[in-house]
Amino acid sequence: MTFHPKVVFVTRKWAPAVGGMETWSMRISEALQGRADVEVVSLPGQPDGRPPGPAKLMGFPFVVIKRTLARRWKADVVHIGDLASWPLALLCGRSGGIVISAHGTDASYPRRGGILGSLYGAYLKLGTIILGRAIVVANSNATADAVREAGWRRVEVIPLATTMTGRTPEQAPSRHLLFAGRIIPLKGLSWFVSNVLPLLDPGMDLHVAGLPMDRQEAAALDHPRVKHLGVLSQEQLADAYRGALCVVVPNIVPEDGTFEGFGLVATEAAAAGGVVLASRSGGLPSAIVDEMTGFLLPPGDAVKWKDAISTISQWPLTHRQKFVSKSLTAVDDHFRWGVVADQTMVLYRRAHPSTAMLGKK
Repeated sequence: MTFHPKVVFVTRKWAPAVGGMETWSMRISEALQGRADVEVVSLPGQPDGRPPGPAKLMGFPFVVIKRTLARRWKADVVHIGDLASWPLALLCGRSGGIVISAHGTDASYPRRGGILGSLYGAYLKLGTIILGRAIVVANSNATADAVREAGWRRVEVIPLATTMTGRTPEQAPSRHLLFAGRIIPLKGLSWFVSNVLPLLDPGMDLHVAGLPMDRQEAAALDHPRVKHLGVLSQEQLADAYRGALCVVVPNIVPEDGTFEGFGLVATEAAAAGGVVLASRSGGLPSAIVDEMTGFLLPPGDAVKWKDAISTISQWPLTHRQKFVSKSLTAVDDHFRWGVVADQTMVLYRRAHPSTAMLGKK
């Protein structure tokens, strides 16, 4: 029997706010249309791209209640957009099943310790008691580990996806590397500039696309072999991914336990036709099919990074074309929104009591 559920999708992360969770919320709700009847209950961001202010955040539960009271049908599944928002599931009325997405920080914040970390950990623990039957869908294995640490037991992994498209190269790439993303300590830009760049051929520079968000980390942009491109459009970024010798994603492992929830830059760069080198840390191993859409390297091992870059710099064009062609196919197989929607529908079926019982017979 065809499973076409009625889904209420609740998220406090929505445009015009800008961010990875906002993009995920919009893309997955769009991709689910046609597979399910989806009603989105969202909290839009501010016109300048910032998230909603405190007053709107505090008022959002009342929006959810109002929409619930106005709804004339019972939801088969309630999907909550992030783990920190788990109480919103209680405001959606009696539902057949509950699915909650987890993205990284919303699950791992207790690892930071201190009073705030402990309080948040207790808050998540309360959620496991009240919503123990919920399925939590993590965007990476690293996020899933943090979710389980918090006490949730029904945890599944569905990676993120991208709409970026690419092509096999027609000519050899430039002799520069590319770093793209927020310029914060976790991303490892200053580590790479200080430890890897000096080991490379002096004629090899690093281009950086992204917004400086940390003063000390931004000092790396002053290095004579670093060129800051600023913030690029998606089209410009795709060209930059393709044109670089390698796209480097050199995330480090902070002592406070924080990590990259997924690492969408690695997926996007591969989808654009770039050759990706990424740290085997946090969620990045879930954002790459190792040796197919890119290569995973030990975090903090400058020699291994230098060796990998040197090897790729010696690839003939035919080898690069063959690698990129296979990489683009693998991206289509693993990291497209249609694939994510299909996997999510499987979890919706498992979450709904009636279909779950049918599956056991």
